[in-house]
Order: sequence, then structure tokens, then C-alpha cells
Amino acid sequence: MDSFVKLDPRSMVRNPVMFVVEVGSLLTSALWFQSLTGQGEASPWFIGTISIWLWFTVLFANFSEALAEGRGKAQADALRRTRKDTSAKKLDRIPAKAEHPAKYSVVPSSTLRQNDLFLVEAGDILPADGEIVEGIASVDESAVTGESAPVIRESGGDRSAVTGGTRIISDWLVVRVSVNPGEGFLDRMIGLVEGAKRQKTPNEIALSILLASFTIIFLTVCITLLPFSLYSIKTAGQGSPITITVLVALLVCLIPTTIGGLLSAIGIAGMDRLIQRNVIAMSGRAVEAAGDVDVLLLDKTGTITLGNRQAVEFIPIQGVTDFELGEAAQLSSLADETPEGRSIVVLAKEKFGLRGHTLTPTMEAPEGLKFIPFTAQTRMSGVDFDGIHIRKGSPDSMFEFITANGDAVPRQLTELVERIARSGGTPLVVVKNNQPLGVIHLKDIVKGGLRERFNQLRKMGIKTVMITGDNPLTAAAIAAEAGVDDFLAQATPEKKLSLIRQYQGEGKLVAMTGDGTNDAPALAQADVAVAMNTGTQPAREAANMVDLDSNPTKLIEIVEIGKQLLMTRGSLTTFSIANDVSKYFAIIPAAFASTYPQLQGLNFMHLYSPQSAILSAVIFNALIIITLIPLALKGVPYRPKGAEKLLRENLLIYGLGGLIAPFIGIKLIDMLLSVLNVVH
Repeated sequence: MDSFVKLDPRSMVRNPVMFVVEVGSLLTSALWFQSLTGQGEASPWFIGTISIWLWFTVLFANFSEALAEGRGKAQADALRRTRKDTSAKKLDRIPAKAEHPAKYSVVPSSTLRQNDLFLVEAGDILPADGEIVEGIASVDESAVTGESAPVIRESGGDRSAVTGGTRIISDWLVVRVSVNPGEGFLDRMIGLVEGAKRQKTPNEIALSILLASFTIIFLTVCITLLPFSLYSIKTAGQGSPITITVLVALLVCLIPTTIGGLLSAIGIAGMDRLIQRNVIAMSGRAVEAAGDVDVLLLDKTGTITLGNRQAVEFIPIQGVTDFELGEAAQLSSLADETPEGRSIVVLAKEKFGLRGHTLTPTMEAPEGLKFIPFTAQTRMSGVDFDGIHIRKGSPDSMFEFITANGDAVPRQLTELVERIARSGGTPLVVVKNNQPLGVIHLKDIVKGGLRERFNQLRKMGIKTVMITGDNPLTAAAIAAEAGVDDFLAQATPEKKLSLIRQYQGEGKLVAMTGDGTNDAPALAQADVAVAMNTGTQPAREAANMVDLDSNPTKLIEIVEIGKQLLMTRGSLTTFSIANDVSKYFAIIPAAFASTYPQLQGLNFMHLYSPQSAILSAVIFNALIIITLIPLALKGVPYRPKGAEKLLRENLLIYGLGGLIAPFIGIKLIDMLLSVLNVVH
């Protein structure tokens, strides 16, 4: 039905190529009605059949766009079902720290405005997008992300943004509304997915201008053919003038209707492929830019490494056994809830069979175990029991701790620390009663398969740069292991922004991911900026894409989807222009052979008759559009290769294929028409 609705000239005029086809269809329809009165330029059957297939050409083009939009609308309907008009517990003020608000007024969520405050408790649906100003809670975001596992949201960090339509599972939050009604994240997603706000990208505009130019040129040529035909008949003294129906058929077959009919669908389908991977692109320009990216800035933590450093080795100093160091490290980590602390306990269990210890008084520890928590000031943690004091922490803090108690730092300990740092690991020093025992080696675990993917990106001419806050030694070791081309160590927001501007100054397009407020300036500067859905509101607003799964590694997939979009558009444009060649050999002889019999030599396909030749070309021109719709929606298969090799393959498959396929198709249709005896 949408295909017929799009026949409205006000809609069709946005696509000049198909608008010309529609005008031609109207003209041939009028000529058909005229022929029914017995005054037509050709038989009613021939004109009517040409007219029908011209209308099919327009409808098939509209169908491709409607089909692409329909997939987006289905996604939008699913999102719209998650958006509920709920009640909101509106607050007048921000409560005191950790104070659960007791007084609130219940109002419809539609009345909330930017900067209003509201309370949400376990079981409540968040009534609007906002920033958490107080509290910590577990939130079910499956309605938006599709991920069933709940996530933690809390105030004051990079995970303070919440989205309307999600549900609080535990505890409570005080939230400040960040947008007015109708401007929320879900509202923007629905608008973008439906394509209502989709603007043509610069490449699409440039290609549309090129296609319109071709159309104007061929239109001018076809208009001049009628007087040329009349003059030729007068001069040659034989033949019949070319008819308007044939001229319209010739025009439609020569202008680039294939890519003209599929261009919009290709762009919409590209954004839809991102949506299927839970990435929302704020514009088609961002998707295109992803396909042209030259430099990828990748955060180390979570993108290149698994995100949490793991204990891999206990290295004792001389005079200390592995077991002694492992036991002390385990005891000091029992109350450490960080992933690193848990990995130390696991390693001690695996290597030495050490189990957990009780916290209550025992004969071994009459006063029980007293744990010393890690703080940003001391940068160490530990345990005290029965007069024994065990500490573990960063080398700097532990060296200071040892010297402050009147002892010297052993040279062997310093060498161990430096060796681990040079290898890209993180050393933790363990001390018992102020006597160093050795070092725990923590290592960033590089994700499997990344080196191969980076090699593929390198073949495509894309440079990968790792961004990390680690020192240069550690950063260099991890970069070498992961296989990235370069790295930025001890990165700050200013350094990231400066690096992006440096690459852009060299004429390169840059892509990056981010989730924190401190990433917002760099995200705003990058050509392709992917914000994590778990990130802060400033980060999401600065980006031109949002990853609902909050998976930084997905940036590589986004680049591949962008390249696939550009490859698909380029391949089908090549095919469209190449397949016009065959139509010269079908229609030109049919139109002018009666005046110039020599032109019959161009009919090397040996088409059955002039009418059959013209009709076969028009039918093929319509059918090729609907045949290519699946390829336009799915995209040309993407393979990471260099631009030169891709161009050669593109010209071979879609250039040569576009040249040969129409000759075969037109001949087969001609044979079918002759067998059915429907042409003369």
C-alpha cells in the first residue's frame, strides 16, 4: 500500500529519476486512452503494455523504499510499546545525602519538565530520561537494550544516566529530568528508526545530483530524436517516424533507474543494520563517515582488554617461598571485592589449594581477622590478626610504607617491580610485618581474536590507536600484544581532543567511543562518535551514535557496516550504469532500422521484432529493480580488503556483470514474448 501512496508527485519529486519515469508513465497512459479511440500512434496493446511496465518500474522502486522503511517501523513499534505513560513521584528538593525522600507528589509523567526531580523505587518504571543525583540501584534496561541482565546505576559517576521506560529492580534513586516530553531518548530513537527525520547524506546528495544530470542529458537527447527522425525520413525517403511511446521507453531505459529506484532503500537499510546490532545512528552522515574512517581510537579497558586485570603469578623475593607469598596475598585479599582482589584469591586457591579463612576468633587468630580496606589516600589494603600485619598495594605506596617504618627497600624487589612494569603488567607488593615478601603480577588480558581483526583493518588502510591511562611502558607492552598500530599513554581529555584534531588536520576521519562526561569534548570532535548507553547524558548528547549494549568493541563492527553501505551503493551504481549499454543495442535498431537499415547490424541479439525489442528492454528495466531489492537491503557481502582490490572486484562483478546480464535477460524475455506470440 505504501508503494501506491508514494506515487504522490510531491513525494516522487524528491527522486528526480523516478519522477521522470512517473511522468513518462502518465504520458503513455494518456496515449493508450487515445489509442482506444482508434487514433493512436501504435496499437492499444503495445502502448498499454509499455505503460503498465513503466508503472511497475515506479512501483518497484517505491516498494524497495517502503520495504526498507517498514523494517524500521516494526522496530519503532517495538520501541513505542516500551514507552508507557506512567505516574511520577515528583520532589520539591534534593534530599540530604543517603536520605530516602519521604514526601513527594504523584503526577503524570507527561507533566515532568527539564530539571524537575523525581523519586523511583523498586518496581517503578522510570517516567523520563535523567541524571541520578542521589542513590544507587539495580535497573532492568531490557526494554531498551534487549539485555536481560540488570545493571547498576548510581550518582556521581559515568553510570549516572537513566532512560525513561526502564524499570528499577532494587533500592531507590532521585533523578533530575534531562529532557522535556517528546525529546527523550526513546522518542528520538523512534523518530530516527522510522526515518521521519532522516536527511539525505552528502554522498547521497552528490549521487542524486549526478543521476539527475544524467537524466537531464538523456531527456534532452530523446527530445531531439523526434525531429531528427522526421528529418531522416524526409531525407532518406523511407521509414516511419519514431513514436512518443518508443521515445519514452528509450528515455526510461537509458536513465539510471536501477540505482535511482534503490538509492533511498540502500541508505535506510544501512541504518537498519546498525539498529539490528543495537546501535542507534543519529544521522545517515555518521554511518557513511564510519565507512570512510581512517583512524580508530580504542579504549584499552573493555575494548582491547577484558576490563579487569587478573593475577597471573606470585613472585617471591629471595628467602621467601611461593607458598608464603601466596598465603599472605590471599589473606590480604579476602575482603577485597574488586575483580583484581578476587583473582588473587582464585590464583592462591589454584596454585596452593588455599581456602577461605573465618573472620571470627579462633585458636590461630584469637582476635579474629581485622581487614584494612583500600583507600585512595593509602593505596593499600591488608589484614591484621594475632599480632601479624599484612599489607599489599602499589609499589610507590608500599615502598613509602616500608621506609616509613625504618627499613630499606630490597634491590631485588625494585627489580621485580620494574620487570613486571616493562612487560606491561601491574605489580602489587606484599609486605608482612614490614618485611617484603614479593610481588603479585596483575595482567591485562587481551581479548582473543583482536590481533587478527586489527590486521584486517590494517589491510583496509585503517590505523588503530589504543587509548589508555597507563604509563608508557605498560601501554607499549599491551599495544604490542594486541597488535594495534599506535597508542596514547596517560591519556587525559585534553590529550584525546588534541590527538583527534591532529589526525583531522592531516585530512583523516576519526572514530572513537566514550561513556564519561570527560569524553564529551573528544566525542563532539570525532567524525564517528559512539557513546555507551550506560554513559552520562553529556557523552550521549555529544556522540552521533549510541550503543545500547554498551560494548566498546562494537566500534569495529560499526566501521564494517559503514563500509558495507558504501560498497553496496557503489556496486549497484556501477551495475546500473553498465546495464544501460545493452539497451542501446535493443531499442536504437528497433526505433530507426526502418529509416536506416544499416542499423540492423546493431541487433546482434537477433531480437524477434522492433516491438519485442522495445518491450523486452522495458520489462527487463523494471524486473532488475525488484531483483536487486534483497541485495540493496542486505548489502553487498563485506570482506576486509584494500581499496584497490575492492575496486577491481567491484568492476569485475558489478561492472562486467552489469554489462553482460541485461543482454541475457533481454534475449530471454524476447524469446518468451515470441513463444507466447504476443508481439508482432
